[in-house]
Amino acid sequence: MAQKRDYYEVLGVEKTASEDEIKKAYRKIAIKYHPDRNPGDKQAEEKFKEAAEAYNVLHDPQKRQQYDQFGFSGPMGGGGFDGFGGASMNMDDIFSMFGDIFGGRAGFGGFGGFGSRGGRPQQHRGSDLRLKVKLTLEEINQGVTKKFKVRKDTTCTHCHGTGAESGSNRETCPTCHGSGVITHTTQSIFGMMQSQGICPTCQGEGQIIKNKCHECGGTGVTKGEELVEINIPAGVAEGMVVNVPGKGNAGFRGGIAGDIQVFIEEEEHDTFVRDGNDLIYNLLLDFPTAALGGEIDIPTIEGKTLKVKIENGTQPGKTMRLRGKGLPIVQGYGSGRGDLVVNISVYIPKTLSREEKNAIEAFKDSDNFKGDNQTKASIFQRFKNYFQ
Repeated sequence: MAQKRDYYEVLGVEKTASEDEIKKAYRKIAIKYHPDRNPGDKQAEEKFKEAAEAYNVLHDPQKRQQYDQFGFSGPMGGGGFDGFGGASMNMDDIFSMFGDIFGGRAGFGGFGGFGSRGGRPQQHRGSDLRLKVKLTLEEINQGVTKKFKVRKDTTCTHCHGTGAESGSNRETCPTCHGSGVITHTTQSIFGMMQSQGICPTCQGEGQIIKNKCHECGGTGVTKGEELVEINIPAGVAEGMVVNVPGKGNAGFRGGIAGDIQVFIEEEEHDTFVRDGNDLIYNLLLDFPTAALGGEIDIPTIEGKTLKVKIENGTQPGKTMRLRGKGLPIVQGYGSGRGDLVVNISVYIPKTLSREEKNAIEAFKDSDNFKGDNQTKASIFQRFKNYFQ
């Protein structure tokens, strides 16, 4: 399989390009490589598809943001081609998208026209729904199933989504004669342009209903509720989107249901701070253990503890990394887990008893309790370098 090219490279725009610049670049490429202008040219057709794929992602702010962040690893619920979200588009989808840019299903007179591919009846797709869910680090670590009671458009139970009363037949639309579209020819800078728009009489279906359903008024959908279970994989992060296909609003007259897009938020944790897939734990070590060494218990996100050896003479600021004890890497972005990073600070008591003071005073003049001058100089030099 050929390696994908960067979407910005495909359209010939900078990563800072505006939405209008992206649309203009796509229009130029789509016109140049349109199959009707290049009959039988497989290379031109591939470039046409490649440009459509790039535009499909970059013109959508959400998909573009996820592509900029993750590249072809892809968002978990996008709408690109192949490796970008798991969805796919056929040539009809591409022509429909191209037509939308030109204000209709556009075609070139003398080239067979885009509209020659748009004569199929319209299938309506329901709109998407958006939900937010706030997760704890424990839920993110394990993955979780959440239940939502969602108010949405549901398929009419009386007509089963057809929009027609029982026994009522559909008839061919007299306006478009069953094609679902009407065609207009106009003069443009490209020559004669044919634009195909959705038939206003049948709304692109090619058929009309004489006796509409009395429950839904012929739409095939009614307002309702559904209890939706959403499986959220382990390792998700703030700002990610989990896409749930087919659980959004029902489509008009038996059309395709939309999706539910679940936006992930994270709750702050009392013990850990998240850094990507790593977890940071700030350990406040007592002075005797820091000086003499020993074993301590470190908590983990699973609720268990790990015994960790502390070397004698451990200094404040030391970092320990426990491999594989962080959060799992979300599906599609790799495998394995992050680390648990332990930042060590040493606790200095604010108040001391007379006996404690006397004990410390006894060691005050000991060389072992004095900072080495060379060490002090090294620390001072590092401090200077930091600000240079």
